Amino acid sequence: MIQLNTLDEIDKFIKNNTIAMLYFSSGGCNVCGGLLPKIEEMLIKFPQIVISKISVDKFTQAAGQYSIFTLPGILVYIEGKEIIREARFISVNMLEDTIERYYNMLF
Repeated sequence: MIQLNTLDEIDKFIKNNTIAMLYFSSGGCNVCGGLLPKIEEMLIKFPQIVISKISVDKFTQAAGQYSIFTLPGILVYIEGKEIIREARFISVNMLEDTIERYYNMLF
């Protein structure tokens, strides 16, 4: 997983990947730490999706730029456009179903 630390890195990450997932988290967030392995396991089914982690503890500017008000936060970009936005109470099954629909259209 790629750790992004600047807004420029995030912009390049989104532009250079057909499907890019941003995972916003905090070190003090137990839910963030518990959800990430489940998301990574789910993404094994979708090899074209690239995920990056953004720690809002170290990079608060990203949370402001991308309007992240609760953690964990997941943003999915397809061809540079935000398609999915989930935060706080995230159902891995619902997220997987949504991703699968878009993924099957593209690949």
